[in-house]
Amino acid sequence: MPLAAELRGLLPLRPAGVLTRPVDVLTARRLADSLRAEGVAPGEPVGARRTFSDLLVFRLNGDGVPPLVVKHPRSSRAIDSLARECEAVRSLAGDERLGAWRRLLPTIERCRLEGPLPLVVESALPGDDGDAVLRRSPHLSRPVAESALAAIRALHRATGHTQEVTELTSDWVRPRLAALAAEIRWCREGDGADALSALRRLLERELSGRRLLVAWTHGDFHPGNLLLTGPQGALIGVIDWAGALPDGPSELDCLTFVLTLRHQRGGRQLGRIVADAVRGCALPPADRRLLADAGALAPDAPGEIALTLLTWLWHVAGNVTKSARYGRSRRWIAQNVVPVLTEVAAREAAGVRDARPFHPT
Repeated sequence: MPLAAELRGLLPLRPAGVLTRPVDVLTARRLADSLRAEGVAPGEPVGARRTFSDLLVFRLNGDGVPPLVVKHPRSSRAIDSLARECEAVRSLAGDERLGAWRRLLPTIERCRLEGPLPLVVESALPGDDGDAVLRRSPHLSRPVAESALAAIRALHRATGHTQEVTELTSDWVRPRLAALAAEIRWCREGDGADALSALRRLLERELSGRRLLVAWTHGDFHPGNLLLTGPQGALIGVIDWAGALPDGPSELDCLTFVLTLRHQRGGRQLGRIVADAVRGCALPPADRRLLADAGALAPDAPGEIALTLLTWLWHVAGNVTKSARYGRSRRWIAQNVVPVLTEVAAREAAGVRDARPFHPT
């Protein structure tokens, strides 16, 4: 491996804000000036920061006008991601089946993804980032989880229907396996490639014949994509819809939330948490109760491992697709990819099967 690639693999995932801040502030000002020249979005840029998904994000705060959020893509991947987000939010906003639920959505004010200064402008929903709220007030974890899961299940039930998903499984699984193979060298050869094949066999076998609620699915439903307010952490917004699909396996949103909440509370990487579930053939009882209470998993259904693995696959494939940082990070791969695929390969080699059926409710 070339030395430059080796060194990149040791860099942290989080962008170095201190080093990039002068350039980011200048770029934010140029973007704000371009919007003012078009008669859009008066106000000054505030809080410019880079995200894990190759975006520069800042707010525009102006006197007498509602605040706005501006997202500037810093790579072709980020442009594609923002295009998908604009399409999804506009589709959901126009879906009459959702009624008042649409108040949780941001409004797309501008989607300008061509030219030298591409950007998306959204309404700035009130509230605080859910991750930050739960770090300050960990005692709110349970009530926030209950309200978040209830809200996303309302979206699922309004837009979905229960069906047998054998014909959908390949579309849900194979492109994401291909993304891992394309972006992560370990997944292209040797044990990694064999484990990826084992995961494909497991998912296609275990999901064949299942009946699931197929609906609008957020695709990255975790506490950081919620906006919360008040002393009880009331949910008032759901953001970042780039991974949304109108015909996704809706149970994945609930599993994503529960798994990422466990990651946040315990500090363990998601890959380690999922690997433990695969090894033990079940999720922790507290997580299963949360899912059962939300109507996403029957309490006597140990066959949730296939959906847990599908959730993990969507999460890691989404990460490597939206930013090359993930596929280059040796630490992230070692903590979030290798443990899960190693457990899957061991499970398949031992012939472990989910003998009892999965029962979504």
